[in-house]
Amino acid sequence: MLVLTRKKNESIQIGEDIEIKVLAIEGDQIKLGVSAPNSIDIYRKEIYLDIQKQNNEAANVSSDLLHLLNEKN
Repeated sequence: MLVLTRKKNESIQIGEDIEIKVLAIEGDQIKLGVSAPNSIDIYRKEIYLDIQKQNNEAANVSSDLLHLLNEKN
């Protein structure tokens, strides 16, 4: 893991298209701004993990249904 120290209004550049900027520092929280192409999805980590969990559950249900349908034929 790369660890960087940034101050307010300083940025991190990822490749040519993604910039992460420190917008504000308030107590133990920071506010980040992310500039990236519209084709890149950006989520908070907990939301991303929830989406992955839901996708996996949906895939398992679909797999179970296909298995049941195959048993009936």
